Amino acid sequence: MTLAKVRSGALVGIDGIPVEVEVDIGSGLPAFNIVGLPDTAVQEARERVRAAIRNAGFEFPLRRITVNLAPADVRKEGPIYDLPIAVAILVASGQVEDRFRDAVLLGELSLDGQLRHVNGVLPLVAMCAGNGIEVAVVPAEDLAEARMVEGVRALGLATLSRAAEDPASWPDEAIEPTVPPPLEAHDISVVQGQEHVKRALEVAASGGHNVMLQGPPGSGKTLLARALPGLLPPLTPDEALAVTKIYSVGGMLARNQALVHERPFRAPHHTVSHAGLVGGGTRIRPGEVSLAHRGVLFLDEFPEFGATALESLREPLESGLVTITRVRGSVTFPASFLLVAAMNPCPCGYYGDTRRACTCAEATVSRYQRRISGPLLDRFDIFIEVPRVEYGELTSAPSGETSEAIRSRVARARAVQLDRLRGVGTHLTVNADMGPLEVRRYCQELLVPGAQPLLAGAMEQLGLSARAFHRVLKVARTIADLASSETIETPHLAEAIQYRRRGRD
Repeated sequence: MTLAKVRSGALVGIDGIPVEVEVDIGSGLPAFNIVGLPDTAVQEARERVRAAIRNAGFEFPLRRITVNLAPADVRKEGPIYDLPIAVAILVASGQVEDRFRDAVLLGELSLDGQLRHVNGVLPLVAMCAGNGIEVAVVPAEDLAEARMVEGVRALGLATLSRAAEDPASWPDEAIEPTVPPPLEAHDISVVQGQEHVKRALEVAASGGHNVMLQGPPGSGKTLLARALPGLLPPLTPDEALAVTKIYSVGGMLARNQALVHERPFRAPHHTVSHAGLVGGGTRIRPGEVSLAHRGVLFLDEFPEFGATALESLREPLESGLVTITRVRGSVTFPASFLLVAAMNPCPCGYYGDTRRACTCAEATVSRYQRRISGPLLDRFDIFIEVPRVEYGELTSAPSGETSEAIRSRVARARAVQLDRLRGVGTHLTVNADMGPLEVRRYCQELLVPGAQPLLAGAMEQLGLSARAFHRVLKVARTIADLASSETIETPHLAEAIQYRRRGRD
């Protein structure tokens, strides 16, 4: 046989697509060419594969070798094609039986023929399940991750030399998956005072509402934001798989980690690049907004972020997705997160403070606050002032509720929302996800008559946009759910209105 074919895959966003690896060994001067839109890492596979075949005890054919990666119009990236190329060469040269035609092969080769970890195993094995492929061969240290996919028989290969053996005789070379210790989320009870902020965060966690915290330095904004993940219920199995796919593609899974168990908490510095925040780069990778999927994205010193980066948040905040467009096409990543932004009221931080005078001119304060555009501010549901903590509150014994107590109420409220929205659409899980039709059905139509004048007055006095109007109703719906109320009462609406930004909206 001089022609062999094996299967592999390519990543497009967090989804895998099938790739066929064809190897032809022809006559002529010795050469080794790879075609099919390979990137530099794939082109370098020639040297890795040549050395790995020899050091694994096989003979590298000194003939004209042509490798084609089909389809040829999809860019092939990374070292995952080392193993399928090597196996196809061994099959084409008659050194290994053609037993891998119906399996997907993934893996990077070291020069001595060992298989190394590769990124994106989970979505690539999930691709097998969606294309009727029953077997996937992956590096042994990635076997636990591959076995998260049901309906696919995942086999772990430690060395290229074992490719000559019947897979039925391979030992189970899975490396025991590790479960990273849970992140030490700050318990909200350690935050002294700020009870009104804690209540706002409970509402935000219950309905998935975006929050803006504003206050002077040292008032506890960062501590409160870092306590928010502890108020959220655990990831569901489907959410955990979706988050794990993103971290697998991004190369951010801990070695031997099969699944992400904790809700993500991402807190990039304000110097983060546009590509680092929303994704991109030469090899498109998920950014912070996608790494925070189903978790919390915390942006401290919010006005200090670049204008381009801030405005790029508008798409994921509205749709839960981020699309990155390049010359060769577009890639879409999930980005459904709870955004918490924190900012000082002015550059010096003390505008409006009762104890320390602000040193900023009025024009400077106005210019600082207007770094955040109106359309972006419209996408926040809750605005809350975080005032200075007084001496008496700092020295008193902690008296607030624990994160666990609040989390139980949040979980109950989310269960009510999920049950209500289950028949509407699979993408709707919390009140913040509702569109105009759902807002009318579950908010406006369930608003008690006595609350209508209050809502009309708020629209007039606060100058609410249509988007802000809907967000007030969604927050009121969440407050009603926390109170186990089917209808939205006047106190629920009043509290929701209190969370709107005063002044420019």
